[in-house]
Amino acid sequence: MSKKYIDELSLVITKIRDKRLAKAFLQNILTPSELDEISTRLQIVKLLKKGIPQRNVAKKLNVSIGTVGRGARELKYGAHGFNKIIV
Repeated sequence: MSKKYIDELSLVITKIRDKRLAKAFLQNILTPSELDEISTRLQIVKLLKKGIPQRNVAKKLNVSIGTVGRGARELKYGAHGFNKIIV
């Protein structure tokens, strides 16, 4: 994926200040399954940051342990965006 396009998308997202507009934008730009995946990924990271064990997170959100493991790796080794935004 082009860095230029990612930069532009990031800029557009930072301009959104209204919750309803943000939701509408996400619904417009993502398919329903992509939106579901991304919102679930956010919940995974939030639960992991609270110290909930990976298996419990997987069971609670009805996702595979591998999916939760990916979230855990992003928290530990990723670009640290989750750690800076999600408290």
